[in-house]
Amino acid sequence: MSAVQQLQAKKEQLEEAVRLVEKQVYDLETSYLNDSSQYGNILKGFEGYLAPTKTQSQKKSRNFKVEDRLFSLSSSTSPATEEISLAQSDMQMNTSNKRDKNKRQD
Repeated sequence: MSAVQQLQAKKEQLEEAVRLVEKQVYDLETSYLNDSSQYGNILKGFEGYLAPTKTQSQKKSRNFKVEDRLFSLSSSTSPATEEISLAQSDMQMNTSNKRDKNKRQD
């Protein structure tokens, strides 16, 4: 195996390791954001602890947005970054389709 092939194999190995760590961060972040949504978290604050006590049936679980993923979004190759890219692409396509539809109606 030549030096270039060895370096290429090492690069692929490191890229896979980074991908696995990013997936782990993404999964742990998902768990944290879901578990902490009721009372608050480090990103949104902890005002849920200050609110009057509610019964279990009155407690409301809040969903989080992709933009809330502070740690995952710090990497340009994380799953969260890919989600945002896809969402932006979808928005651009929808906007483009609406413009095309409006032009045809004129």
